[in-house]
Amino acid sequence: MSRRRVGILGGTFDPIHYGHLVVAEDCWAQLGLDEVLFVPAGTPPHKRGRAISPAADRVEMVSRAIAGNPHFRLSRVDVDRPGASYSVEMVARLRHDLGDDASIFFIVGRDALADLPLWREPARLADLCRIVAVNRPGYPPLDLRRLESAIPDASARILQLEVPELSTSASNLRQRVREGRPITYMTPDAVIEYIQQHGLYRARETE
Repeated sequence: MSRRRVGILGGTFDPIHYGHLVVAEDCWAQLGLDEVLFVPAGTPPHKRGRAISPAADRVEMVSRAIAGNPHFRLSRVDVDRPGASYSVEMVARLRHDLGDDASIFFIVGRDALADLPLWREPARLADLCRIVAVNRPGYPPLDLRRLESAIPDASARILQLEVPELSTSASNLRQRVREGRPITYMTPDAVIEYIQQHGLYRARETE
């Protein structure tokens, strides 16, 4: 019996957009995944100093964005627990929930992975899952040897994957909403409707 192959795509998702969805779909296809879990962050430690939309809003936007895709699933594992959101703790919880018969692929952008030595327990994270580094617009391939101080044999344990690049970013969407510009074709219509109905991103962000 083959092991389930589960992708994990975590993030603030403030808001989720087509860039996230394209990454998830392409990783699902390239890695032969059974499903991809979207895991909105509860309290991201690296986003302190910026106003973040309430978890309930971000969860609902993710739910609306992935509706209708049979191999996408929402996980509340991070938003339902107190304290700061660290990747290693989130993956450990999912490892426990999914069981030992699941192979876990933690999907992360190359830009974020460049700071891996500063993450909490990076070597333990690599023991819990296979780390998949996807390209981001404007970021060259990683020299994985530079990460071996955090993860021994990083070159063999981290998979670099090329996915279609969309220049859309959550910060750009938030700015466009504040400025009254359209975000059509940048995120699903259901997400746009939610943003409009709840007046998200109209206030100036904390600098």
